[in-house]
Parts: sequence; structure tokens; C-alpha cells
Amino acid sequence: MNNNVILVTGGAGFIGANFVIAWLQAGLGTVVNLDKLTYAGNLDNLRSLKDHAQHVFVQGDIADRALVDALLAEHQPSAIVHFAAESHVDRSIHGPADFIQTNVVGTFQLLEATRAYWARLSAADRDAFRYLHVSTDEVYGSLDVDDPAFSETTAYAPNSPYSASKAASDHLVRAYHHTYGLPVLTTNCSNNYGAYQFPEKLIPLVIHNALAGKPLPIYGDGGNVRDWLYVNDHCSAIRRVLAAGRVGETYNIGGCNEKTNLQVVHTLCDILDTLQPAAHSYRDLITFVPDRPGHDRRYAIDASKIQQELGWQPAEDFESGMRKTVAWYLANQDWTDNITSGAYRQWLETNYAQRNKEPA
Repeated sequence: MNNNVILVTGGAGFIGANFVIAWLQAGLGTVVNLDKLTYAGNLDNLRSLKDHAQHVFVQGDIADRALVDALLAEHQPSAIVHFAAESHVDRSIHGPADFIQTNVVGTFQLLEATRAYWARLSAADRDAFRYLHVSTDEVYGSLDVDDPAFSETTAYAPNSPYSASKAASDHLVRAYHHTYGLPVLTTNCSNNYGAYQFPEKLIPLVIHNALAGKPLPIYGDGGNVRDWLYVNDHCSAIRRVLAAGRVGETYNIGGCNEKTNLQVVHTLCDILDTLQPAAHSYRDLITFVPDRPGHDRRYAIDASKIQQELGWQPAEDFESGMRKTVAWYLANQDWTDNITSGAYRQWLETNYAQRNKEPA
């Protein structure tokens, strides 16, 4: 086993790319980056790593057992960090099959390949090896206004095809630890935001539309609550769990920033009014659209376990993280332009414009 090498799946996606970039900037060792490069996997996210000697990119599918076996045999990583997933609720409503294939079947094949690789290691290397599975708070379902935040012992109650597929993958990871002894760690995070996020998600979508003078769509009454986590804080938490987390344990990672969707959009508009003023306030572009099916009302993360056991806390508050995020998108509008293709515009038409034609 090579203690200087980790395998990252989905490392060309939003969170994965931020994790890979930060890992290499910190000089923590070589990253073998396996990504299928579906619509949200974007090599442009990794352009700062062009020709980086310790970044090995491989285009491929986690469900391709032969490929994963070959990569593990060749590179002998000391850890696997599994980000690869279909992750957008709206897409899971329109086409759930991809979510089952990637999140459930893909995770199963990755676990099987990992189990075979791990079994061949020496006793010392087996003890040192880690498999870190990155999941979501959406597996816990929805909270009422006065309910306590999700903890690691909250019962699973997924409400969308996306969250159900992630719940299934979480259960597989747990089972491989308890059945086979595989040294796993699971993290369940709240809503991430930051650089390189595909513009179907709320924050980059609002920034992109605002700069183009287009409507800013908000589901329902805008009162759905999420806990917002700056992506670089999420990456630092994963590094901490990988380094010091207890094998077999789950750690919830949150930003301690519960905000309604309308509050998020208002904050974005106000920052844009300051950094990129237009003739009128960007708030004038806010448009309410019919809610999506099964839209969970509130998520909230209790991150006390990771704070108390591992000493991790987010470095950014909501305002500072949002300001950094808006500044990044303003400075990198070519990145957004490069990925807002005809297929992306067709998706927007399917998901948002069509809703305006439906009865509320």
C-alpha cells in the first residue's frame, strides 16, 4: 500500500474538485481521480491542476469493476474518498434510473473492488486503510420548524429518488463494515455552496440568471430551510474525518447556517447589488414558481459530534462564504459560459419554464 496515494471518485464534480485541489495545494500526496465526466463532471474544474505531477486523472465509471480493480492494483492507495454520485433532486424526479445505477450499483461495485483489494493487504496496511463515503443530510427526510436538527442517530426517512438512492448506498457502506470488517467512515453533509458548482443548483443558478437579467426562480413560497455549508469547510471536515475519525462511525457536517431559500436569494441579490450593480436591484428579478413534488421543508444538521470528537468547525460564516462565492463566479464567468450548453438550457426549460405552465 502506498501511503502517499489516495483514490478519489467523482473528483471532477463540484465538491470532489474542490477537495482534490485543496489536497494537492496542501501537499498531502498523490490523487488518483476517477470521474465518469457526466454533465456535472467537468475537466474545466481541474484546469488549475493541468500538468500537476501528483494528479492522475482517469475517465471512467465506478461501476466498471475491471477498471477499479486495475486502478487499485496499480496505484495501491491508502484511502478511497467516494464523492461520485448523481446528486440533484429535480433530476432524480425526472429520471431516477441514473441515480439507482450510479449511487446504488456504482457504490456496490466500488465496495466490492475495495473489499477484494483490502483483503490482499498486509495486516498493518489493512489497519491503516480507510474508505470514506460522502453522503447527504437528505437521507434523514424533512424536519418541522421546531424539530431538533439531524444527528447521526436520526432515523433515515428519504423522500426523493435521490435521497433514497443515497440512503441505500449509506446502508451498503455500513453493511460492508459490519459484515466484512472494511474500515469505513461516512459523512453526511448539509447543502454545499462555493466555486465550481454546476448551475442547476440554487446559488449558481441565481447568480447566472441575475447577471443575464433573467428571472430568479424560487420554489413555492421560498420558505424551505437548509443549513448552508461552504464547500472548502466541507473539504476540511472530510480531511479531518479521514485523518482521525473512528472506523465505522458517521459524522454529520454542517455549516450552522439555517436559511430559507428566499433569505439565500436576497443575500445573493444584495451582494450582487454591491459587487456588480445594475440599473435596478437584482431582487426585482425574483419569481416564484410552483413547488417541486415532495419538496422537503427543512433540513438542519447537528454537527456537535465532529466538533467535540475531532475539533472541527467551519471557518466561514454565511456572509463571508457567500461573498467569496459570488466573487468567484464574477471572476470566472467564462467557466459558467463554457458549461451552460444547449443541453443545460433544455434542462432549465424542462424543470423551471414548464412549471410556470402548470397549475399552482
